[in-house]
Amino acid sequence: MKRIGILTGGGDAPGLNAVIRAAVKTALNEYDCEALGIKNGYDGFLDEDGIIPLGRSEVRGILPRGGTILGAANRGNPYARKVIRDGKEVTIDVSDEIVKGIEKLKMDALLVLGGDGTLHIAHELAQKGVPVIGVPKTIDNDIGGTEITFGFDTALNIATEAIDRLHTTAESHHRAMVIELMGRDAGFIALNAGVSGGADVILIPEIPFKFESIMAKIRQRAERGRKFSILAVSEGAKMQGGKQVFSRKGDEIYVPRLGGIGQVVAEHIEKEGYESRVTVLGHLQRGGTPTAFDRWLATRYGAAAVRLAARGGFDRMVALQCGEITDISLEEATAAPKRVNTNGDAVVTARNVGISFGDE
Repeated sequence: MKRIGILTGGGDAPGLNAVIRAAVKTALNEYDCEALGIKNGYDGFLDEDGIIPLGRSEVRGILPRGGTILGAANRGNPYARKVIRDGKEVTIDVSDEIVKGIEKLKMDALLVLGGDGTLHIAHELAQKGVPVIGVPKTIDNDIGGTEITFGFDTALNIATEAIDRLHTTAESHHRAMVIELMGRDAGFIALNAGVSGGADVILIPEIPFKFESIMAKIRQRAERGRKFSILAVSEGAKMQGGKQVFSRKGDEIYVPRLGGIGQVVAEHIEKEGYESRVTVLGHLQRGGTPTAFDRWLATRYGAAAVRLAARGGFDRMVALQCGEITDISLEEATAAPKRVNTNGDAVVTARNVGISFGDE
């Protein structure tokens, strides 16, 4: 193994730089192997200045930094790239150009750090002969085959701290405070942060809710002298028999953007006579310094990905199972997204301590 490439695709997540650092240092220290960085996801293969060398000096000091020194592109799908031709916007497939770029650079392995979309593309490129290794990245924690993705722990800690801070102002003003959290179609952030922060109501995509149940919880608390409530709401939550709320529609490239369900819930609470406020935490959950756990996990993933590449384990993804780093096929990892087990210990525990999911 003489040369590897590293790219970061999709949205950014805390810990990306830690993976890059670990991969580069492992390649140099253990295999005397050159590392190249591909800027802005797969788009880097199509840009003149899209490839940069990664040595010890380039990764020095990046362990605690959020974001990614390589840049990311969550719309960089080479199988559906938008270009202007004859004055019109058209969608084309440039995947063969990506393959040629990899071959021209004589890469022995390409490490792809991404979520489900980016890893789906990686698997498809592997079918074209690209020596791909996947590394599971997303704050949503929704990639199959791994117990946890790097980036999730940081997002969880930020969300929990936000709920802690909302408690004091909610109690002072006797309000129902709604906090809308990220997660797309998986409720892991809202569930874990809601339990950790002592939320009274948690709404997640996996358990459709009804307003009557939410109001019953708020009234129950008021009758017991608790004139405030905290509601942790996943952006993908929806009413029973209803649809998710989107702030932007999607098309063949742009995925629909979830957002607004927190406002819908707060407005209903107001109509029932309880003062309510909404906090949309948004991209604060992605930014800033990664937690110690995310740095630790990301470093393990980065080193393991290089070791896997040296063994020729392509079209596979490193994963955490039973506390140990292992690897699974990208086909298995991307076959079905991971979702909250509605009958699992986490949900049962939340119900045990009196948290409502708005379904009963």
